[in-house]
Amino acid sequence: MKTGIILYGPPASGKDTITACLTDHDPRLVPFARLKIGEGRSQGYRMGTPEQLRQLEAAGDVVYRNDRYQSVYLVDRPGLDAAFAEDHVPIVHLGQIAGITALATGYPAAWLAVQLDCPREVTAQRSTGRGDTDTPARLAAWDATAADLQEHHATWDLHLRTDQVSAAEAAAEIIKVLASLR
Repeated sequence: MKTGIILYGPPASGKDTITACLTDHDPRLVPFARLKIGEGRSQGYRMGTPEQLRQLEAAGDVVYRNDRYQSVYLVDRPGLDAAFAEDHVPIVHLGQIAGITALATGYPAAWLAVQLDCPREVTAQRSTGRGDTDTPARLAAWDATAADLQEHHATWDLHLRTDQVSAAEAAAEIIKVLASLR
């Protein structure tokens, strides 16, 4: 069975940094580039068009859609198919429990669900430190993630406080749990 990793957490909780550690450890672990329709940051995304969005939706190939930061972000079936090619293990970044549910029910794979957590003030420090120009929007997303956790139940395979463990330690823990699934 295909295996994938979901890193769930608010902005600046360490998803990108931990993903870099994971991919350095094992070349089969690959970041999943969500399809983004909109302006702004393009690094880490496959940039798409409104027409692509319409086509994917019409074909039923949108596994999960999230509208945030005045853009649309998609986890799409063709993108996941490509990410799973050649025995790869995609690492999907999400900040909504609905996305985890959509992946678990909408795409046939064993998903390792990892909750990354850090205090709001750590998100503010990290966002400012990395030069984000939209820190207030990221803090609003942190608040939305906290509310999401209060409103919805999720089962986690692993929970990591990224203000208490290094990215390398977090990656080692994820790899240990992933090995038990494969």
